[in-house]
Amino acid sequence: MTSSSRNHQLIFGALGFLVLYLIGRFIARQLEIRAFKRKHGCLPPPREPQPEHIIGLAAWNRLRRERRDRITLQETTRRAKELGYTSSLVMAGNRFTVTCDPVNLKAMLATNFNDFGLGPRDGPLGPVLNGGIFISDGEAWQHSRALIRPAFTRTQVADLSSLHEHIEALLSRIPKDDGVTVDLKPLFYNMTLDSATEFLLGHSVHSQNSLPGSPARNFLDAFNYAEEILQKRSELGRFCWLLRDKKFDEACVTIKAFTDGFIQEVLRGENKMTRYNLLGEIAGACRDSTKIRSEILGVLLAARDSNASVLSSAFYEMARNKSIWNKLMAEVESVSGRELDYETLKDMKYLKAVLNETLRLFPPLARNVRYALKDTVLPRGGGPDKQAPVFVAKGTPIFYCVYSLHRLPEFWGPDADVFRPERWLDDKVKPGWAYLPFNGGPRLCLGQQNALIEASYTIVRLLQEFKRIEPRDNQPWTEHLAMGMSNEHGCKVAFWRCK
Repeated sequence: MTSSSRNHQLIFGALGFLVLYLIGRFIARQLEIRAFKRKHGCLPPPREPQPEHIIGLAAWNRLRRERRDRITLQETTRRAKELGYTSSLVMAGNRFTVTCDPVNLKAMLATNFNDFGLGPRDGPLGPVLNGGIFISDGEAWQHSRALIRPAFTRTQVADLSSLHEHIEALLSRIPKDDGVTVDLKPLFYNMTLDSATEFLLGHSVHSQNSLPGSPARNFLDAFNYAEEILQKRSELGRFCWLLRDKKFDEACVTIKAFTDGFIQEVLRGENKMTRYNLLGEIAGACRDSTKIRSEILGVLLAARDSNASVLSSAFYEMARNKSIWNKLMAEVESVSGRELDYETLKDMKYLKAVLNETLRLFPPLARNVRYALKDTVLPRGGGPDKQAPVFVAKGTPIFYCVYSLHRLPEFWGPDADVFRPERWLDDKVKPGWAYLPFNGGPRLCLGQQNALIEASYTIVRLLQEFKRIEPRDNQPWTEHLAMGMSNEHGCKVAFWRCK
């Protein structure tokens, strides 16, 4: 036998051994899964209709089509009502679990919190966030949360002094003549960016009245563009490297350079800020400029988008519901003469109901995902009656849709799709885990109260300035999914000033 033949035999032998090893591992894994399912009484959930369940190319094309037509959330909700609140599908060769069942969400986000993590977010979001609270798990997440938590104490949330300037800048952009059309959406996004940067950096970027080409406008444009691309990268997951975009790369450089300027001033002790801000708080406990930037930009992304989205959707609905506007106007007039402070805003029950209903129908973070960190179960959704536990293998992504959850008639009644703030005035309404606009469990949003107070203050100030509002387009509310959710058509209205 020649040496060449012996080499071939060795190669084939090694390949044969490898094949046998892989087959053995596969069989052992299947036996392990079977035993786990039997132990926990798991049954499979409904499968979404697909022509094949191996590659899932049709599901991928469907997702792209729904994204293009801006009906992703609408279709997700329809499937949940038809198939069940928990289902499975195969897409791009991966098996996914999809749920909007509050029992399962409570398990993922709270009771079995340690079984689930954020998964591979660093790749898609790393170019901007590069670590930080919104892409970290475990000890890194705990450290980030500890750094940020002091910024959201009641004392800081109750300080509304800085909002006055930003509200005045907003009002300056609304036409002085009655009945003139204005799109509030970009104005709200500018206002919340200005407010958030002052709170986070100690200096507002004043984007509301910034000029084209100015550092503030360059930062605003870069931030807006980067956010759109980050969402696309998130949808691609580990394949995000396929999305090459020079403009996105340039936007990331602009964002980091702008933020780093403030960070370096603070680290060198050159910036003597008189107002409390998160940058100063973090810099007192951490001297790593990259870490500081990651935390600042993560909070900025969440704070700016959430508040602007809520305000845009609230005024979209108020413009189309005269009775709601009038009821809210009556409540605003009832506090006339009182200082517009934290306590006054908290006492306004109808205002709170309007905000709760806006967050229910239009949650800024409409969908999210967790990954199983080990073999685990979701408590409900399997079997013919959809009540059995569902097995979730280690590494499986579980997509959950808050938008769908908030529109399920089982929890919200037959008018679940109707904007009706009065439902929140009923003391019997206690939705629990069927209402998650700010997430839940250990990852409950730290800025929840800050967001509600800022939105409340803004709404009241606008109703103090304007006696009447009308819609100025006949477009239905249409989803626009970036990192958050907003209305694709904006919020085009006309105001009439109080005389």
